[in-house]
Amino acid sequence: MKKEEKGLMIILCGILAGVALLAIAGFLFLSPPPEIIEGQADATAVRVSGKLPGRIAKFYVSEGDHVKQGDTLVHIHSSLVEAKLMQAEAMETVANAQNRKVDMGARPQIIQSAYELWQQAIAAKTIAQKTYNRMESLYKQDVISAQKRDEALAAYQAADAAEKAAKSQYQLAIDGSQQEDKTSAAAMVTAARGSIKEVEAILEDQYLTAPCDGEIDEIYPNEGELIALGAPIMSVLKLHDMWVTFNVREELLEHLPIGQEITIMIPALGEKTASATVYYSKDMGSYAVWRATKTTGDWDSRTFQIKARPTDKIENLRPGMTIIYQKP
Repeated sequence: MKKEEKGLMIILCGILAGVALLAIAGFLFLSPPPEIIEGQADATAVRVSGKLPGRIAKFYVSEGDHVKQGDTLVHIHSSLVEAKLMQAEAMETVANAQNRKVDMGARPQIIQSAYELWQQAIAAKTIAQKTYNRMESLYKQDVISAQKRDEALAAYQAADAAEKAAKSQYQLAIDGSQQEDKTSAAAMVTAARGSIKEVEAILEDQYLTAPCDGEIDEIYPNEGELIALGAPIMSVLKLHDMWVTFNVREELLEHLPIGQEITIMIPALGEKTASATVYYSKDMGSYAVWRATKTTGDWDSRTFQIKARPTDKIENLRPGMTIIYQKP
């Protein structure tokens, strides 16, 4: 039994020694697998929106369509804005009429009426003056009291003031409107025209066109739905302006300086490889910090966003595709 136990111990020690040798060999000779960074392809998306709130009358494109800059995309109908245009045009008509009236001055009938009123005031003043003169003479003869003389004087003074006022109104009718009135009427015409131009500028957006060449990525509302001022209606992908994005820890930045040319791989395109040049690097902020797991001997590592633009156009590359970068 002792011999058997001794043999088992020798075998066990041999196994342990073999495992230790394999571990040492693996540590010394086996290299760690290359570090792979996964990112994705992106493209510039231009949102299409306008100044006209209203109802979607018709779409002229569908998602996935390729468009050229200037192509008509959608028709928006707004009865409210069209009514505002009618109101603005009516206000311009009123302002123009008022301006013409001011420029022409008073009508002949108004001038004649003002003249006749002036003549009536002259006659009333003449009578009041004669009455006052008689009263003054009688007062000096002690025939009437001072009260009667003062009443006649007040009536004469009132008639004199009325005559002057009537003469002034007649003179105004002859001279026409004041320069201030003419300036005000002209300004009202300008304001009315400005209102029309404002509404017309809004109505220009009833037919929205493509801001650039690209592909219709997504259409947000449906036909018949109401949209608000400035609400996005669709987005256009600029497929000629694509890049790849990676989020990497800061200790890997030495391999990805701006201007560095790197090799990327696209699994969706049969693991096709291509070259890209790093052109953007930015700290993603404190919310994207890799926290140290040790209390000592380690440190926090920030995450940076890296963008690289393909050196040559990559056929069939689509936004959202996975991009692989292998650290050298």
